[in-house]
Amino acid sequence: MIFSLILAAVGLRAEELAAERAVVQILTSSQLPVYDAPWRFQPIQQSSGTGFVIEGGRILTNAHVIAWSKQILVRRYQDPRLLPARVVFAGHDCDLALLEVLDPKELSEVKPLEFGELPEVRSTVVTAGYPAGGDQMSFTRGVVSRIEVQPYVHPGNRSLLAVQTDAAINPGNSGGPVLQGEKVVGVAFQGIPGLQNAGFFIPTEVVRHFLDDIRDGRYDGFPMAGVSFQDLQNPAYRRYLGLADDGRGARVDALRAGGTAEKVLKPDDVLLEANGYAVGSDSLVLYKGNRVAANVVFQQLQTGGALHLKIWRDHAPLELDLPLEAYTGDRLAGHQYDEPPRYFIYGGLVFTSLSSNYVDTLGDSVATVSAQLGYELIYRVAESPASARAEPVVLSGVLPNAVNADFGVRGRALVNRINGVRIERLEDVKRALQEHKGDRHLIEFGGPKHGPMEALDRAAAESANAEILRTYGIVSAERL
Repeated sequence: MIFSLILAAVGLRAEELAAERAVVQILTSSQLPVYDAPWRFQPIQQSSGTGFVIEGGRILTNAHVIAWSKQILVRRYQDPRLLPARVVFAGHDCDLALLEVLDPKELSEVKPLEFGELPEVRSTVVTAGYPAGGDQMSFTRGVVSRIEVQPYVHPGNRSLLAVQTDAAINPGNSGGPVLQGEKVVGVAFQGIPGLQNAGFFIPTEVVRHFLDDIRDGRYDGFPMAGVSFQDLQNPAYRRYLGLADDGRGARVDALRAGGTAEKVLKPDDVLLEANGYAVGSDSLVLYKGNRVAANVVFQQLQTGGALHLKIWRDHAPLELDLPLEAYTGDRLAGHQYDEPPRYFIYGGLVFTSLSSNYVDTLGDSVATVSAQLGYELIYRVAESPASARAEPVVLSGVLPNAVNADFGVRGRALVNRINGVRIERLEDVKRALQEHKGDRHLIEFGGPKHGPMEALDRAAAESANAEILRTYGIVSAERL
């Protein structure tokens, strides 16, 4: 009787209670690398999250719940046993992951949860999960407050469709289902620091894209259009382009160098329609009753698909198809996961890849780190693609030794050339140092035209390499 009264007070329906058997707690042991000392790893960390069983007996959760995992254990509802599990696929760009328990029979009798559609604004949802602070499953009711394209914190540089609710989404809830009736309408994944009663969940549109992507046995990720748009609400500019003042159309502002969009579109083209969705002068489309950024239409397709566009060019309408390519920006500017940083150590000089993870390790954001590193990380590929490097390399630091005692650059410096060789990637560093036969190595830092230069005695550095590694307890001089 008391239990029934509690359930009634919370307002849970019978179909929502059926989710209890399909929702699991995920316990993760993870170990992150130290990017400014790339041969090292941080201590093992313990964390928890939530997941739920879907069709095929696998478990859907957030990618950030299992990132850098060394061990994953799953605990079922009211079951004291811990079931070992492994990652089958991880989509870090959309913060989703698919797991399977090592013994599939353990979940064979669990009825999988089914997916519903995008919920309406002002409709009620229920989150189910294992928030921090307890071991029992928790249900929280809330209202959908808005639906729009939002930055996803986990990748750091992707914005996808997201749903905001006032249902509590706390640490530990991540990866749990968001329910309407007996259907899953989303996956809980992030809150907003400093805001109360505001959490976000990943809608089923994004979830289905992830699940469809992996059907061929690999994950390609959400595609990129390689184009950015500018609002077109200035009547004078619209007249200049020959457009009616009808609230339609967004101007093509920039095109990614070398991308497929650059071969199809031109600056000052005006996007009027994308795959049947009319594009407003505010760069938004009406998507399932919500005005959201037009790139949500681009994100509906899989990599390799093509969008049918209606554009305005040179004062006349035009129709064309835009192929969508694999998104590659997160390989440099976005957060990286599950692959430890590459490095090369020579004469106590520690060289590593420039990445968002490296910048985060310094305790800085891209906005506050040195202008040179910030430009190289984010902007050069767009503004000067011909001079962009495949893998910018930085001198992360110097391990003190007599051979480098007078070396003036001690870290946080972009490597430009070594012995006259332009450094495109870490392999170039190794080759330029090991193949050089002169008395000293000349290392140029900074941009392509100017920057500090330093020298390192070649014979002394080579004779000191083994001693330096031994002194600092480093097993290997490289990870390439």
